[in-house]
Formats: sequence, C-alpha cells, structure tokens
Amino acid sequence: MTTRDKVVSAINEYLQISSVADASLNGLQVEGRARVQKIVFGVSANLELFKRAQKAGADMIVVHHGLLWGKEQALTGAFGRRVGFLLQNQISLLGYHLPLDKHPQIGHNALLMKCLSAKDILPFAEYHGQTIGFCGEIAKTALTAVVSKLEKICGGKAVVLPFGPKQIRKVGIVSGGGWSMLPDAIAQGLDLFVTGSLDEPAQEICREGKIHCAALGHYNSEKIGVLALMEWVAEQFTVDVEFIDVKNPI
Repeated sequence: MTTRDKVVSAINEYLQISSVADASLNGLQVEGRARVQKIVFGVSANLELFKRAQKAGADMIVVHHGLLWGKEQALTGAFGRRVGFLLQNQISLLGYHLPLDKHPQIGHNALLMKCLSAKDILPFAEYHGQTIGFCGEIAKTALTAVVSKLEKICGGKAVVLPFGPKQIRKVGIVSGGGWSMLPDAIAQGLDLFVTGSLDEPAQEICREGKIHCAALGHYNSEKIGVLALMEWVAEQFTVDVEFIDVKNPI
C-alpha cells in the first residue's frame, strides 16, 4: 500500500510534466481516496474503463488520454457522468499525454523505435515548439516485414500507404494522431513514417513525397507506453497493478 500523493509526485517527476507544454492537464485530474492499494492503467479515460476498474478494486486509474483538455466544461452529459462515477467511488484519475508521447525511456515512440532495433535514435517531429517523436535507422528491411512486426507489438492491423522505396532503412514514429507530421518525415528523408491514425490528405502526401506510411490505430499505437509506465510504477511502489484494454480499432 502507498498513498495517492506519493504516486502522483513520483510519476510527475519521472515524466517531467512541468517542462512539457500541453493542452492536457497532466497529473492528478480527479482526486480519490488517499490510500492506494491497486492502480489500473488504460489508454483513454471513459466510463467503460472506469466501471471495469471499479469492479477490479482500483483506488487509482492512470491513462494517456485524460478528461481535462485546457478548457472549462460543465459537469453534464457524458463528461459529468464520468467525473461523477470517479467521485462517487473515490477513485483518483491521473492523465499523462505529451509527457508520455515524448519520454525517451518509456514513451510510445521511443519504445516502438527500440522494438524495431533502431540505431542512432534522435528526437523528431516538432509539435508546438517541442519534439514528440523519434527517428532512427534499422537494418534494410522490406515494408511488409516492418509492418508485420509493428502490428504484433501493437495488437492491431495497420493501414499502409506504400509509396516509398523497396527496402526501408530510415524510420520515424509519432504515435496517435501524428499524421500531420508527414511533411517533417519527408523533409527528414525517411523511408517509413509510423503513426496511429490518418486523415484524407495523407495518401497523396505520401505518394508525392515518395514515402511509406503505416497507421497502427490511434489507440493501439499508444498502449505500449502505458504498459511501460505500469511496469515502472510497480517497481517503485508496493501496489497491485492491472492494464485494462478497452479495445478500440480507431
């Protein structure tokens, strides 16, 4: 057992949230009971996750996509029901958005690069004045082999735009909704850009830029960092931890 405040303080410091500008309110978003015996981890804050966490005996929930995004919001409708459920059951909610995207050890993007055995990994793709992704070089490999490996890691089928070279060497990754970083990937001379979700312009940007793009799903591309954060917390504190996968193909 530990305390809510010790867990919050430790994660905040490890992810260096004070140095990351973000629309998300990173850290403690809803305050629950002071003592913590079990922490549930998930990708996105929603009522389905909250209900499963409560049934699993959670005192705290840690997510990548939290509830608070830099604007005032009435406690009505779905938002009100979500907050109300947490307060009624005294469950704390912690959210970590860009700090988990860009973290060099347990961030989604860094971990996916490491899973590809990439070398010479560097920060990549600027977002509101800060880099949130990573790029590097892998042994020359066919597109299908790289995509297959990423699909296994993330647990979902990728949407592939195959407009790059036959053999891939230079790879960049920005998880989630990072498709708008495609021009950065082209300017960087990458062979493959990996992200979560795409929008309509992406296909012709790839064709004209002669680059491959693999979109693993916003949700699926951002599980890996949450799982790594869970492992880190389990090493720091004497608490039970569990990842609850509210599956989402988008």
